[in-house]
Amino acid sequence: MGIDADALLEGPRGRRLCLEAAMGGSRYGEGASAELFQGVFHAAYDLDPGRGTSRVMFGPGADDPPRFSTADVAARLDAVPFADPTGRELLSALAASVDSARYWQEPAGEDILAAAPELQAGLARVATALVTVPAIDWWSASVDPAQWSVAFAGTDAERGTEQPAAAVLERWRSAQADEEARAHRERPTDPRSPWTGTWWSKPPSGLARTSRRLEGLGPVALWLVEDGMGWETATAQRVHVAREARIYEIDGPDAWAALCRRHPLEVTASRRHDWYRTTGQAGRWVIPDWSRVAEEFDGIHLTVAGYLTTAGRAIPVDERMSVLAGWDPDLTFWLADVTREESGAEHWRRDQDEGWTPASE
Repeated sequence: MGIDADALLEGPRGRRLCLEAAMGGSRYGEGASAELFQGVFHAAYDLDPGRGTSRVMFGPGADDPPRFSTADVAARLDAVPFADPTGRELLSALAASVDSARYWQEPAGEDILAAAPELQAGLARVATALVTVPAIDWWSASVDPAQWSVAFAGTDAERGTEQPAAAVLERWRSAQADEEARAHRERPTDPRSPWTGTWWSKPPSGLARTSRRLEGLGPVALWLVEDGMGWETATAQRVHVAREARIYEIDGPDAWAALCRRHPLEVTASRRHDWYRTTGQAGRWVIPDWSRVAEEFDGIHLTVAGYLTTAGRAIPVDERMSVLAGWDPDLTFWLADVTREESGAEHWRRDQDEGWTPASE
């Protein structure tokens, strides 16, 4: 089952993908895509909540920059001839959407722009064309039996500090309970109060996590990283997935809500301020209790389609809500221990122009 174009535009990351795909690789060139980039750049700056503080324009023309309304950007978007992009171009657009995700503050100006009513017709045209491109078939696919782990230089994964899954989950559950109790005592109930804390809802980082491999591009986990640290080198290893492994697929908002409903963990006190800022919604919040989910499943896989249609939204869970946050697309978190191949480790480096390439080249 492929991605639905309408569902794609309901998610903030899906809308941002469509905007990035329309701009393509013409940011510094000529033509309609480059003109769209210019309009997006300036309109997004004006819309950004951090304009003039956390986001500052500098350089020639910064004192009197051109002004673009959402209608101006919409007109430029309509002028873009959306041709069939290559797999690498699509991956670059997807990576830009993933890299710009933030769940601890208000949406960026580009995300506000992509949600503007004036742009919806143009983005719908892009989304309709995008979902028919064969290069994105894997975005809706379930977990690939051939999985790869990625360890970026200087991270705990590279240092080999992973602990047994059961121990990680036990510590995580205890820490969640402590943080929620402390937040309940110490933090105000007004979601507009300037407090922050834990904003993610993914399984604990100490667990093994893997992704599929793309022909000629390497493991997906090299390319698609939320809140990345600009790593330049990484090591990838093949991971053995047991045929009988029990995998839960998050392929959209309904699957996320069902998991939260099945094993709910209340996190209102610890998440309300961050998630109000990122969604504009106030209420009671839950996430999956991963220590309980582990009793049913060995791994949880987030499809790219599931990410694009779900991440960053306030997803209803009966009388409560949840946010999928901090989870990279196509990543499988393993709630049970996995085995890596000791031989055949691959070394990768990031090239400024080409992206991730084998370090031997």
